[in-house]
Amino acid sequence: MKILLDYNLEELEEIVMAMGEPKFRAKQLLDAMYNGKNFGEKININKSLLEKIIDAGAILQPIEIYKAKESKDGSVKFLYKLYDGNIIEGVLLKYAFGNSICVSTQVGCKMNCAFCASGLNGFVRNLSAGEILGQIIAVNKYLGGNLKDRKISNIVLMGSGEPLDNFDNVARFLSQITSESLYNFSVRNITISTCGLAPKIEKLADLGYNVTLSISLHAPNDTIRKQIMPIAKSYPISAILESAKYYNLVTSRRITIEYTLIEGVNNTPNHAMQLVNLLTDFPCHVNLIRLNEVEGRSLKAPTIGSCKQFLNILTSHQISATLRRSLGDDIEGACGQLRNKELKEKKD
Repeated sequence: MKILLDYNLEELEEIVMAMGEPKFRAKQLLDAMYNGKNFGEKININKSLLEKIIDAGAILQPIEIYKAKESKDGSVKFLYKLYDGNIIEGVLLKYAFGNSICVSTQVGCKMNCAFCASGLNGFVRNLSAGEILGQIIAVNKYLGGNLKDRKISNIVLMGSGEPLDNFDNVARFLSQITSESLYNFSVRNITISTCGLAPKIEKLADLGYNVTLSISLHAPNDTIRKQIMPIAKSYPISAILESAKYYNLVTSRRITIEYTLIEGVNNTPNHAMQLVNLLTDFPCHVNLIRLNEVEGRSLKAPTIGSCKQFLNILTSHQISATLRRSLGDDIEGACGQLRNKELKEKKD
């Protein structure tokens, strides 16, 4: 029972009734948590129930905003402290259509992609459903929102960690975040990014939450992909795309292909043509990303001109594609950067 946000309403009803409290107290408790309330704040919950919860060692809010670093472009990078002292991070991105939040699903990451900072300090543990949810609650409160006046419009599971490597907790999170009686997020406003765990992509399709699926491809062939993404040794591009086609068939959702352009690695016109051949007649949109250089990694960002050339080759061959506007460069916006900086400073 430690992290109360891990439980849905029915499960909390059983918990409070087992404590000798009436069933309706569970909804009061859930409302308080989704409004970002914590012990010590004014909460509309019976005092006897609060005392029982505290005595049981339960946690209302499993995470707190430890640091918030605002960018000149309006984005905000957050460091969160978990109840056990671990640190994770996330990003708030402000757009004309609303506020998007990028959340983490693990402390650290097993995947160790060559262009990403998340895996530099290794993998620590999975986040629970309540810890994933807690990031959204914390930022919603930071923005002045509450349960009835939500300030976040889109959620992207693309922070530190591989979401499909933490499948069960992510599935429970989806159940909670889309609940009509709580935040009531539409699945069309939720994106899950994966580096290509093919069997889990199909399992996600069968789960019934038709979220946007984003494939972190980052290479036009398996040879290059194996050089920059260790997961490629387990799942070739062909297997990933077959699973993505299955996801499209089941959900009718177009797939997003994430492709980080890295100087001298995957960004030549020849690479662009290979990608064209790979994705022709595939129901997708390619999101090109100019590498955000990471301290501790040797890879370099290409010129803006070469990125635009790559984009033009794709679009001239009828591949839907855009070059993503870079946000958060001045606040260590890429996954894992701010957390790694914090861990390094603590060691020093």
